[in-house]
Amino acid sequence: MLFLSDLDFTLLRDDTTLSKFTKEIWNRVSYKTKLSIATARSYTGVKELLKGLRLSEPLILLDGAVIANPDGSILHIASIDKELGNAIIDLAKKEFQLEPLIVAYQEGRESFHYPKNLNRFQKELIQTMKMRNRIFSDHKLQAQEQNLKIVYQLESALSFEFEEKLTKAFGDSIEIKNSKDPYFNCHFITILHPLGDKGHALLKLEEIENIEKEKTTVFGDSYNDIGIFEAAGKKVAVANAVDALKQRADIVLKESNNEDAVAKYLQKEILENTLK
Repeated sequence: MLFLSDLDFTLLRDDTTLSKFTKEIWNRVSYKTKLSIATARSYTGVKELLKGLRLSEPLILLDGAVIANPDGSILHIASIDKELGNAIIDLAKKEFQLEPLIVAYQEGRESFHYPKNLNRFQKELIQTMKMRNRIFSDHKLQAQEQNLKIVYQLESALSFEFEEKLTKAFGDSIEIKNSKDPYFNCHFITILHPLGDKGHALLKLEEIENIEKEKTTVFGDSYNDIGIFEAAGKKVAVANAVDALKQRADIVLKESNNEDAVAKYLQKEILENTLK
């Protein structure tokens, strides 16, 4: 069995912390079955947020662009190549005066690239990441050899026009995620390899772990979890999930992320059932 949870607003509380109860239950359950996470966050961010959590299975990171072992070693990457990346950057700058943040894979680790002229949303985001020494200013922003995510932050009204332009120009060669961010008052346009989303990553993880889809249970809260719902046998939505996800769920929990929803489900299904 494999149990896979989204992080933000699913396993994590609204303030991005984990309760003592969630840590205790997760760690106990991790000795009885396979537990993992699927998140838009990087390996560095995950390790910081999940201190005290026993992680023994591969992790789905950066929206599904990367599958990594708990020690950070890479098992699978789905990246956008340099030529395509630069074509995306050129279109956005020429037609919308937008420049991205880029998460790439270089020399065995993640690298973060941002332009000299940041918009107000990017400035706010970068400020929250100041202490991470792998983030650096790149005055001549270009795509890298392996681009895991190309990310734009912009006003909501403009985001849909931008998404339409990208789709028309690049079609099936990219995967586009357009979402209202819960922490920043803007829309994020995240551009991935077409096989670099959470759903395809879960299919790959099931292959790596030699686990059938029917034996995989996933937890989520938002639109970007629809892919992992489609790739799993059992789909569990937390109480605070969006309606679109609840409609696809086999189970909608009574508890929210702030009420330890995932941990309470694991406690009942794994720990208590084991004792029966």
